[in-house]
Parts: sequence; C-alpha cells; structure tokens
Amino acid sequence: MTNRPRTSPSGFGELPGLMALMTGDEKHGPAATSTLDSLWVLYDRVLRVTPETAEAQDRDRFLLSKGHGPMAYYAVLAAKGFLDPAVLPSFGAYDSPLGHHPDRLLIPGVEISSGSLGHGLPLAVGTALGLRAQGLHDPAVWVLVGDAEFDEGSNHEAVAFAGAYGLDRLHALVIDNSSATHGWHGGIAARFAAEGWSAETVDGRDHEALYRAFTTEHPDRPRVVVARVESKNS
Repeated sequence: MTNRPRTSPSGFGELPGLMALMTGDEKHGPAATSTLDSLWVLYDRVLRVTPETAEAQDRDRFLLSKGHGPMAYYAVLAAKGFLDPAVLPSFGAYDSPLGHHPDRLLIPGVEISSGSLGHGLPLAVGTALGLRAQGLHDPAVWVLVGDAEFDEGSNHEAVAFAGAYGLDRLHALVIDNSSATHGWHGGIAARFAAEGWSAETVDGRDHEALYRAFTTEHPDRPRVVVARVESKNS
C-alpha cells in the first residue's frame, strides 16, 4: 500500500475543539486525554490507512483496547475524515453511533468493538498471526493498551506468545498514567523485553519522541512503546 496518512489543515490544535463537542455523563475524560498525543502521531504520521483505504486488505490495522476513553479516538477519526464532525455532539446518546465504547459496525475505520479490559492485545496478536498466515507481511498491526489492563492475565499470555512467535508486524502502544493496581517489577517495558519484544519508554506528550519510537526498526520481534503521561489523579 502506498497511501500515506493525510495531514488535516488544522492539525493537532483542532483536536481539543472536537473533543469539546462531546458532552454528557461518563466521558472518562482522563482516560481519553491521556491518549490524545499518541493517537494523533499514529494517525497523522505512521498508520497507512485513510477513509478511502479503510477496507483495503493491505491496510495497517489499529485496535483500541483502552476502550473506556474513546473521545480522543473519535476526535482523531473526525480530524482525519473517517467521521463527520457534526456527529460528535451526539456522543453517548441512545441513537448515536458514538457509544461510550467504540463499535466497529457503526464507525468507519474502527477495527474492533472494545471496552472489556484485557481483550485488545490478544486480539492484536491474533490479527498479526492471521495476516502472517495469509502471506500478508506488509500491514502493521497497532494496539493501544492502558496500563491498568495489565492487571488482566490475558495480556501476560499475549505478551509471551507474541515474543515467542516473533510477530514483527505487531506493535503495542501502552499509555501509562499510573492507573494499574499491581504494576510490573522493573516497569512495563522491562516485562515486554523479558519476553523478547523490542521495548522503549518515552514521554507520552512529546510528539517527536513518540514518532521516533513508533518508527524504530525491530526486525524479527514485536515492538512496544510505553508512553508515560501525567497520573490520572494529578
């Protein structure tokens, strides 16, 4: 695929205004804003998918595992042309396609219906394995995970499997806003590295650091970028 991400005229500065259109209860504001910078860099500079190629077999796949805070995701999708911004004020309404968790059947460009913690990374592992089995070695698979999801055992199994099978088209982006109950000794990146992943921790608000980490070569093994942001309780 040669299609590259399209840069919107207003860029990153457009996103707070788009997010402000979404009102109502249960917005999970901190969960959403913690992902905003990372999502923007991915969609603006890294992911090879556009509204026109969202069904192409060789597109990159992005899976939102951290499904409790989709406002930033919806804002980025609107900025990139997947969604009409006019639908954003309907967020959370009974008849709105924009639920408190994304629905892949209702929103263009959404790969999975998410919300249950601990499911996204195993689904991404399966997606990467399935693409490999089909001989599709070009599409990248990205999954955004919240640090609190690592309290779920399914993620530990997914990390171990992906490392052992060398799923080099798999990329995990972990948003660390100090939400985890247990945490991992030595930090999140160290746990991935112990299972054979290429791992790096960066400032989750630094767009250039995020871009460099997202595009670092990692032959024959999966890649994880841990994006540290302010604590959700700060």
